[in-house]
Amino acid sequence: MVLELDPHAQELLAQYHTLLPVYSRMEEVIPGKLKAIFDDAGIIIAALEHRVKTEASLAGKLQLKGGKYKDIFDITDLVGIRVITFYIDDVDKVASIVERLFEVDWDNSIDKRKAHEIDSFGYLSLHYICRIPESVYADPEHPELNKIRFEVQMRTALQHAWANMNHDTGYKSGVEIPTIYMRDMSRLAGMLELVDDEFSRIRREITDYRRNVQNLVASGNLEEVQLDGDSFKSYLQIGPFDRLSKRIASINQAEIQPVDLSKFLPVFKAMGFKTLGDIDRLVKDYSDAAYQIACFQMGVTDLDILSSSVAPQNLCTAFILKNGGGRAGLKLMLDALNGPSEGNEFMADYLLDQSKDLPFMHK
Repeated sequence: MVLELDPHAQELLAQYHTLLPVYSRMEEVIPGKLKAIFDDAGIIIAALEHRVKTEASLAGKLQLKGGKYKDIFDITDLVGIRVITFYIDDVDKVASIVERLFEVDWDNSIDKRKAHEIDSFGYLSLHYICRIPESVYADPEHPELNKIRFEVQMRTALQHAWANMNHDTGYKSGVEIPTIYMRDMSRLAGMLELVDDEFSRIRREITDYRRNVQNLVASGNLEEVQLDGDSFKSYLQIGPFDRLSKRIASINQAEIQPVDLSKFLPVFKAMGFKTLGDIDRLVKDYSDAAYQIACFQMGVTDLDILSSSVAPQNLCTAFILKNGGGRAGLKLMLDALNGPSEGNEFMADYLLDQSKDLPFMHK
């Protein structure tokens, strides 16, 4: 469809064509600057979208309200950026970054999240109108780049999904939607809003839990810390097996090769451990037994490099044997650490045989 534009609108469209290379450059620069800061700040976003308004879209806008614009610089959404976050809390973090990075035109920016009617559940986002300061980026060949305003929209993934669904079902048809369907849409929006809030609440509580675990571990209150992935990771950071590893390494003056010890978590759980205090008692009560096993193993070798897993594995071996787990318990441990295999059966028999005469087995 060919639109009939008045002379002023045609002049604005001509200005648009002249500045199109600048708009395209802005479309590259702005997302790049934002992404770099998001990465540095550790903010994970769902998407970073950008676009330059098409000629057809601009022409339609000018036909409707071209008279309100003095020149092309008065149109603030020719370059559009949309930052989609996973959590509500991150919308404000993104906004803070945009405020620090760009010049925000506060008079033309709007926080549509605050514009809710009391009976409205519509999903609304935060819109900033910005400019690029010369201190952030400048192009001597295109000084207009620092004059042109652009729009940054910030919303959550659920807000974005709602906006698209609502637009598709409510506006594209060109037919007035009956009240009953609009009510259903509002109810659905309310559910999505609640889900958005709950995701953010859960993340905050998980963050608080992790901090609490770290504080408890650092203070030594291990009995109060339930054994799980997060708590075990924090526990490993204080090096609970280091002393035993060094003691075992001293048998042959061996070097200790650090490895990931998180694979021992399912072993400890299979052994019935519930808290970090259970592991701490294992270290205190079974270190001598684990050392005896290591002495027997290394006494006939000249190994000069040991994995840091030798300490927790020997601790688990001593615990299983001392508490009657026998061959089956040893195989279960080895399967958890190395994956099920026939070799684990032979290794279980070997550990059982070599440990039966060690002192800790007769106490």
